[in-house]
Amino acid sequence: MTVTARLVVDRIAAHVGVPARASTVDGFLAGDPDAPIRGVAVTVMATLDVLHRAAERGLDLVVTHEPLYFDHQGASDAVLATEDDPVYAAKSAFVADHGLVVLHLHDAWHDRRPDGILTGIARALGWLGSERADAPGIYDLPRTTLGALAAHVARSLDARALRYVGDPRTPVSAVGLQPGFQGFERNRHMLARPDVDVIVLGEGHEWETGEYAADAVTAGVCAGVVVVGHVPSEQEGMAEAGRWLAGLVPEVPVELVAAADPFRTVAASSS
Repeated sequence: MTVTARLVVDRIAAHVGVPARASTVDGFLAGDPDAPIRGVAVTVMATLDVLHRAAERGLDLVVTHEPLYFDHQGASDAVLATEDDPVYAAKSAFVADHGLVVLHLHDAWHDRRPDGILTGIARALGWLGSERADAPGIYDLPRTTLGALAAHVARSLDARALRYVGDPRTPVSAVGLQPGFQGFERNRHMLARPDVDVIVLGEGHEWETGEYAADAVTAGVCAGVVVVGHVPSEQEGMAEAGRWLAGLVPEVPVELVAAADPFRTVAASSS
């Protein structure tokens, strides 16, 4: 049968197990949903590099967790077009020239039970069997240190610019996982929990979560916070989505096209 992007969306809706939100960012961001597709690229972030590699592989439906044009709600798209922003122009031209269809899959994948992003990240970290039954996103792990935990997370998630707040020698075992950007209130409430030692998050505002974490460490409230970076903090969650989608759309290839962690670190000068 002919597979279209709309058919893929229909199958997602039928199998994800949760109703669509009344107001959602999920939906088509570019392209013709009714055009036949040859393959599906699944990614955490549809960067221009990801789009290039998807097109090279003949994957003309791109399922992305993050927005195509940098604004979660899409509110800036018209402004970027009106201003003839050069990055927007290059990206939109590539999408059009290669007949790509771009689908935003964010809310439904988080709303799925268990949360699809958390499941994929926990699987990559080796934590799947350690999640508290009554507290999704909190894991009771064998006792380790903050430094060893940070190193394990960096290796497991291929995080090239991971940072952390706290003394690396501090013992930790109860870990809260908050991938992506969940905002200061959620970060703060997790850090303040007496039954959580440290949180591992994607990113947060430094004047909010960063400062609060530093003060929480000084006050003895928690061991600290590990900041992974947005892309590596959710990438394995979309690898999980790719494996799931492959079973729903067996007629065409479904592949993870990983977004590169855009940030790197350099050794600090001793001078």
